[in-house]
Amino acid sequence: MSEREIQATSPSELADLPDDFWKDATVVAPPVKQPISLRVDSDVLEWFKTQGPRYQSRINAVLRSYMSQRRQGSKRRAG
Repeated sequence: MSEREIQATSPSELADLPDDFWKDATVVAPPVKQPISLRVDSDVLEWFKTQGPRYQSRINAVLRSYMSQRRQGSKRRAG
């Protein structure tokens, strides 16, 4: 992609960034996601969907938060 194409498709908020804005930026690859089939209660799914787009990402974030809390609890009991 050329610099011209990037500028043409970038949001207007990015137009006034200082030249060195990205100087110390590092590329962070998103974690690999595993497609699965998951059964959840219909009211739970509907609630997440009513929260807007990317409901699957929010469900993942809730599960990640739960996992992190459980891991911390296991470390405290073991230590």
